[in-house]
Amino acid sequence: MKSLLLSIFLLAAILAKGQRSEFVLENGWKFSKGNFENAAKVGFDDSKWQTVSVPHDWAIYGPFDKEVDKQVVAITQNNENEATEKTGRTGSLPHIGDGWYRTNFHLPALEDGSRVLVIFEGTMSDPEVFVNGGKAGEWGYGYAYFNLDITDMVKADSDNLLAVHLSPKPLSSRWYPGAGLFRKVRIVIEPKSHFELWGTFVTTPFVSDSLAQINIKSKVSGHNLRIETAIKDASGNVLASGAAQTLFGNEFEQNIALKDPQLWSPESPTLYYAESKLYDENGQLQDEQTTRFGVRTISYKAGEGFKLNGEVRKFKGVCLHHDLGPLGAAVNKAALRRQIQIMKDMGANAIRSAHNMPSMEQLELCDEMGMLFLAESFDEWKKPKVKNGYNRFFDEYHEKDIVNLVHATRNHPCIVMWSSGNEVPDQWGSEGVKRAKMLQDIFHREDPTRPVTVGMDQVKAVMESGFGAIMDVPGLNYRTHLYEEAFERFPQGLLLGSETASTVSSRGIYKFPVEKAVGKMYDDGQCSSYDLEYCNWSNLPEDDAVLQDDKDWVIGEFVWTGFDYLGEPTPYDEYWPSRSSYFGICDLAGLPKDRYYWYKSRWNTDESTLHILPHWNWKGMEGDTVPVFVYTSYKSAELFVNGKSMGVQTKNNDSKLERYRLMWHDVVYEPGELKVVAFDDNGKPAEEKVIRTAGEPYRIVLEPDHSTIDADGKDISFVTVSVVDKNGIPCPTATNQLNFKVDGSGTYRAACNGDATSLELFHLPTMKLFSGKLVVLVQSTEEAGDITLQVKGKGLKTGKIILESK
Repeated sequence: MKSLLLSIFLLAAILAKGQRSEFVLENGWKFSKGNFENAAKVGFDDSKWQTVSVPHDWAIYGPFDKEVDKQVVAITQNNENEATEKTGRTGSLPHIGDGWYRTNFHLPALEDGSRVLVIFEGTMSDPEVFVNGGKAGEWGYGYAYFNLDITDMVKADSDNLLAVHLSPKPLSSRWYPGAGLFRKVRIVIEPKSHFELWGTFVTTPFVSDSLAQINIKSKVSGHNLRIETAIKDASGNVLASGAAQTLFGNEFEQNIALKDPQLWSPESPTLYYAESKLYDENGQLQDEQTTRFGVRTISYKAGEGFKLNGEVRKFKGVCLHHDLGPLGAAVNKAALRRQIQIMKDMGANAIRSAHNMPSMEQLELCDEMGMLFLAESFDEWKKPKVKNGYNRFFDEYHEKDIVNLVHATRNHPCIVMWSSGNEVPDQWGSEGVKRAKMLQDIFHREDPTRPVTVGMDQVKAVMESGFGAIMDVPGLNYRTHLYEEAFERFPQGLLLGSETASTVSSRGIYKFPVEKAVGKMYDDGQCSSYDLEYCNWSNLPEDDAVLQDDKDWVIGEFVWTGFDYLGEPTPYDEYWPSRSSYFGICDLAGLPKDRYYWYKSRWNTDESTLHILPHWNWKGMEGDTVPVFVYTSYKSAELFVNGKSMGVQTKNNDSKLERYRLMWHDVVYEPGELKVVAFDDNGKPAEEKVIRTAGEPYRIVLEPDHSTIDADGKDISFVTVSVVDKNGIPCPTATNQLNFKVDGSGTYRAACNGDATSLELFHLPTMKLFSGKLVVLVQSTEEAGDITLQVKGKGLKTGKIILESK
């Protein structure tokens, strides 16, 4: 309440100057599932409704139920010809049905001519918006950003009611979509003369070592105006400035020279700030805004590939769905920051928002942390994949959704490409070609600085129809065996692996015999982490790596996926219980699988990688063969079992698997110590790694990603919980049930163990270890102080850690 009163006071102070203001409607919302006849009315009694904060996902709290959105369907993208029952396809969480949100917000006295907007960044889904009992508008697509002008519906110097009705449909998604107001909601008050929402576009059409041209186009409302802009660095120093007073239609254009620009890149994500002020003919300030941007150049050309700031580089990218594991679809910046950092540590330099419009928070972080971004829009166009998907909205909304996407996000330097669709059924025939060109033309019209791609899985079809030939950047989803033919037939002279690999695995689970397998399933609903299993439409990472490393015209890849996500439990679509994916390089908790180190050994060139798999705890398998793989950035290594050499293995470019993995196939298991010694290019020992057989679980160990978090009620420390034996050796097969307690200036938020077959609810303070680990999320309150996390388990020494919130 204190922060709300402060924001209202500041708002009134700002408005007294006649300038814009905005505030986020975050706390104090009332929510209830169900449909209520008078829920939009001012006098409606919502006192018994749940009080929540937005962003909010009502479905993540469960329970898991295989009857939720049970779909009888043939998934054509998975090469299925016959419809079968799919239980966990959308996560088996209760996201379907009606839900209502209500909140009151106070408006101060408004100047004549002021406009009031409400802005939504993500509403799952089919939102209807009401203000003070009257309907303000509606939208279709749950991932879309949209705004409504509510000036004529609000009361100045008074409280106002905002009510939102959502009604997610069954058969509307191919993965867990979440449910609710899962992204920010804002109120913006614009003065009579103002900068239009999302109406400013900053580009850098000329860049050299000594000079950059900063072009700023600003749409405004009003007459007899003048604009002044100062370019500042992150410390607030003014580096350049400019002014303009000639309007072209309703738009100012400024060209400002910036000397000695620091270019934005993944290695050095320098950001600048354009502070623009709007004055009337009397010199009175009418409005002001700050636009953050970066100085960088991009190009895509045959014979050169993709260039950033004049230097060729390849996309080392991952695809990410929008859910955040145990947090569901509700946006949380700390969780997004953790995801990005884990991927950067692996060596990734790019993210694809598959298959939806990204959150503003994700883009802000990618700007700040240096991550290239492929911003995707739709998973469907006119032709459906699921009955109630985007096909319902396409005719009415496709242009509005693209325009809002581009206008709202185009100043983010991280975005280097747009995607207008993913594996759309419209790839077949001339009708699809026309549709693809129409959508691409809208992107070009709204942003002529970036190219457009589509994730194409029907490669033969798009070669025949011309669909692939018209794309700025032809994106191929899998189909590595068709890369050469597509390159020869498409005119662009380059190809993008817009979606690659789809290798499946469960963290810490190993199956015998160790063999390459397609769509293999086991009685326990897990996949082997030897990283040799994939789907009938995909492939092993090596198939992509060879193309990426050997073909200059392949400009990079986006691996499916960086993290496991809720829903799409392939290959266990028909298996229960299974409610999340197996594709991730990291599991649903964000814990790295073995494959993480395979990618790190190729992508992270700043540090060495040396990783052994599997674990060395195979009670009952003494004397049996247990193959050992090593993922490493070194070319060769020697393996030892209890001090006895298993020989030296060297990477071999003549074999796909041996080119990227060191493998000892005939190791005989005996308990004890497994050690690998890696050699440098001169054949000298450079690094070693040891894993040991563990005894019985004895003690709980807690490792936070951050020991200090912000006291803002939103920041999170992700604490990895594991168990060790009496000698401190990790127990990688432990499945102990643990209980969590948080005291002090924080709260228990959720837990996740990464097990796709677990039906334990994330928000309850108890969970089993999976492959010896899980992650506990500790969230701050708005009070500074110490936070204590205690983790207990039967027969185990308690784990305890103190975090600081400030």
